[in-house]
Amino acid sequence: MAAGAGITLAALPAPAYAYIGPGAGLGAIVLTLALAVGVLLLLVGMVWFPLKRALKKRRAAARDPERQARPHDP
Repeated sequence: MAAGAGITLAALPAPAYAYIGPGAGLGAIVLTLALAVGVLLLLVGMVWFPLKRALKKRRAAARDPERQARPHDP
């Protein structure tokens, strides 16, 4: 029973009574937002640019029916 109480008390958070200044706090918030936007843009770039290239090839093939006969031509 004592082990269960010790594990329970260790799992409960304790107040830190710490202070973070406004400059460091704002810097941490901005860094977190910048990382989130960077990851989002990375994912969009990984999806958008190959999709755009595929759509461009598809449109070019639809305009030039002779190109469809030569699919390996650059």
